[in-house]
Amino acid sequence: MSLHHTASQEATRRTALRLLAGLGLYGITMPSIGQAFASDAPGWPEAAFKAKTQDEVLAALYKGKLEMSKDVTIETPEIAENGAVVPVSVSTKLPGVTSISILVPENPYALAASYKLADASMAMVGCRLKMAKTTKVIAVVEAGGKLYAASSDVKVTLGGCGG
Repeated sequence: MSLHHTASQEATRRTALRLLAGLGLYGITMPSIGQAFASDAPGWPEAAFKAKTQDEVLAALYKGKLEMSKDVTIETPEIAENGAVVPVSVSTKLPGVTSISILVPENPYALAASYKLADASMAMVGCRLKMAKTTKVIAVVEAGGKLYAASSDVKVTLGGCGG
């Protein structure tokens, strides 16, 4: 039994390995290429994301009145040097949180992000938003059937949705 491979056997082996590697990558990437956008998901709040004002967003997403709360924490920069990537995080220790939404009233569409949380999830979300101009950013937390909110002012100096 020979332990030596000929050049043609080595080339065939390399070709087979490349083919298998390619099939493996195909199997990994193809489901994500064909994957639907969040906007295609059942229950997607289309009207809320197309709403122009804060009141329209709240009417489309929630029932009830907002109550400002010190139990909701929103973290934003005071000055966003680039309005195209403004970091925002929201957290709370309120019990029974079912959703967290982030509104930017001065953007062309007021609802920037909305998250549904599973039971026993840690009520903390973070994202980077595109902001049109200097504005207040509002976090809305739904917990125990009530709506709690906090806000933070962000001064946008460059870029953003408007320019």
